Amino acid sequence: MDAIATDGLTKHFGSRWPSLRRRPGPPPIRALDDLTITVRAGEIFGFLGPNGAGKSTAIRLLLGFLHPTAGTARLFGLDVATAGATLRGRIGYLPGGIALYDSLTGTQLLDYLAAFYARPPILRADLVERLELSARDLGRPIRDYSRGMRQKIGIVQALQHDPELTILDEPSEGLDPLMQRAFYAILDERRAAGRTVFFSSHVLSEVERVCDRVAIIRTGRLVALERVGALLAHRRRQVEARLDAPAPRLAAALVALPGVSSLEARDDRLAFGFDGDVRPLLRLLEGVPLADLTIEPARLEDAFLELYDEPAP
Repeated sequence: MDAIATDGLTKHFGSRWPSLRRRPGPPPIRALDDLTITVRAGEIFGFLGPNGAGKSTAIRLLLGFLHPTAGTARLFGLDVATAGATLRGRIGYLPGGIALYDSLTGTQLLDYLAAFYARPPILRADLVERLELSARDLGRPIRDYSRGMRQKIGIVQALQHDPELTILDEPSEGLDPLMQRAFYAILDERRAAGRTVFFSSHVLSEVERVCDRVAIIRTGRLVALERVGALLAHRRRQVEARLDAPAPRLAAALVALPGVSSLEARDDRLAFGFDGDVRPLLRLLEGVPLADLTIEPARLEDAFLELYDEPAP
């Protein structure tokens, strides 16, 4: 059974400033249009898009905080619109820019939030140890916490009850590199345990690092849904070759090679973009007097920007 399945999920908001006079107001705000995705149980699923693309609206619809204009959202086969209260006990949620009760201590806050779930916080001790939250830290009031410590508490509260599905919005925001590494290891273990993670982030390198598949939305519409590896497989790489002897025919041969673009030749240096299988390029370069060759790997960031350079849907 899929952990998440949406079918034509749509959310339009009315006029932001209702007119006091009886005049037509602005057209509805189309926050999300016809989103149809499935998230398999046991995968880490990336959900990407720039600010205003509709990511937060989609998350609120999945959690039942908003009602859709059209379409459906189902979690574990249950309709969110009718089974929201039942489903929330099986979900962990970390909102972006989490707000916490500053007067409570860390332990008091975790206890308070754990009481909303039928499951006990069986993972708390392990999580606070791995995220380096000491007993002293947990005994201090939240108002004394740094931004990074607040984020750690947010991660712990989302995962402490071992949810079947965790929805994370910008989860590594404020974490230092060591804590980011610890957090990624926790996510890997969630996947290995058969738990599902729905992961929204602006840090594309971490999405590439942890996610199995990604969906990319733009102006409320889905523009890509693929495995990370498949999304990168045909994306442009940047290649730079430095020669230790002249090769007068090399530039012309490169121009004729399928996949080569934007060739720049200057002195002993050639730089160009390359799409597709790299093996024909390597065969062409056999015997060429190369001093150095750099082929940058395709990155999710490049795929993301290519999709956003295309005309809007």
